[in-house]
Amino acid sequence: MKVSDKVVQRLRILIEQNNMQVGARLPAERKLCEELGVSRSSLREAIQQLVAAGVLVSKVGAGNYLQQLPANWSQNLIVEPLTDLLNQDPEYRFDVQEARMVLEGGTAWYAAQRATPNDLENIRKYFEQINHFQLIGDDAQAAIADAKFHLAIAEASHNLVLIQMMRGLFDLLQYNVMLGRRKVYTTPRHFEQLHDQHFQVMNAIERQDPEAARKAVCGHIEFVVQRVRLIDEEEARRQRSSRLNRT
Repeated sequence: MKVSDKVVQRLRILIEQNNMQVGARLPAERKLCEELGVSRSSLREAIQQLVAAGVLVSKVGAGNYLQQLPANWSQNLIVEPLTDLLNQDPEYRFDVQEARMVLEGGTAWYAAQRATPNDLENIRKYFEQINHFQLIGDDAQAAIADAKFHLAIAEASHNLVLIQMMRGLFDLLQYNVMLGRRKVYTTPRHFEQLHDQHFQVMNAIERQDPEAARKAVCGHIEFVVQRVRLIDEEEARRQRSSRLNRT
């Protein structure tokens, strides 16, 4: 991942942490460099990237202004660099899943203890959206709802650090979910299993059972990891067989 792409991610987190709204002026370059710990050239490259994407607008002599909130930023700002990394190292996606188990096991644990009625309503809303979009065959929207389901659980933990980490990783989470869904959601049986796993996570949180919530979310992620590995191995076997048949 290029340095400027990393700066884009840091800018996104900074904007969210400061609760900046559309029309707000970004801090001066010197201050941003200090806050983000980056060079001025890297910062300027990242800003130009965001201006080109329509996220920021640059006014001569007046500074840079926010034109879109981070939630509406194009996935390409984060996903394209990740695609390059995944192409270079396919095992990276499994590192992401391992990191998810560590992070989301904790958020589910605390969500089961601290979720408010509004939190539970949000979690159930995204649970229902996953199923709705899956049933009508809209995989892209189903992946977004899936990622938002996991983010809603993090928000229900009411731990600001965990929430910031999950928000900062949202694009990575969403892309990882999308990759997993392309592999695993290939048969009705797998859809039913994943549907049940999401339900078990939600149900444990609603029952205020922290340990069950932690085990349910970690078991769900581990299931996806195992299924993707098996599917990859089967695809590799088919490719080897195909090459042998051509010789």
